[in-house]
Amino acid sequence: MTRLKTRFDKKIKPALQSKFQYPNPMMIPSLKKIVISMGMAEATKDKNAITDCISQLTLISGQKPVTTKAKKAISNFKLRKGQPIGLKVTLRGARMYEFLERFCSVSAPRIRDFRGFAATGDGRGNYSLGLEDQMLFAELNLDTVKRAQGMNITFVTSAIADDQCIELLRLLGMPFRGLPVVVPGWDKIQGDKE
Repeated sequence: MTRLKTRFDKKIKPALQSKFQYPNPMMIPSLKKIVISMGMAEATKDKNAITDCISQLTLISGQKPVTTKAKKAISNFKLRKGQPIGLKVTLRGARMYEFLERFCSVSAPRIRDFRGFAATGDGRGNYSLGLEDQMLFAELNLDTVKRAQGMNITFVTSAIADDQCIELLRLLGMPFRGLPVVVPGWDKIQGDKE
């Protein structure tokens, strides 16, 4: 079991229960999965772009991505039906918690002019964010990266409202703009006074 999962079971669940006063312990929100996706416009022009992105996304996530293909042909975009246009990875279980811990503590602080992510969900208890390039991940060797490739990361939770989702992710270590930061491994919230 990962450190973050142990922390979730021992400290975060009771903190969420005391804050939101759930009548049933099964209503306490949890992180279900993390979906990382890349859309690649260069895949139509450069055949090596997709293989480069597959290897990079494999290093970042720890598992092999699935290729997404065009559902229909669009002549204005020079797109054929069945042509590969993107990649996606769905992380669950131990890999999900390991990725979240690495992302919050190592990768997110490497974003230029980073002051935290916006604390707005999608209205259904999930949180998505977009990154402009993959070079902020420490797993990649920057000498082998040929082009900057953006990606979307979606955190799917069992929360029914955005405030519960944001609080869950904040307690898991996600740095949000304007909210106190929880540093994994610490028992207190940074900035709190006794």
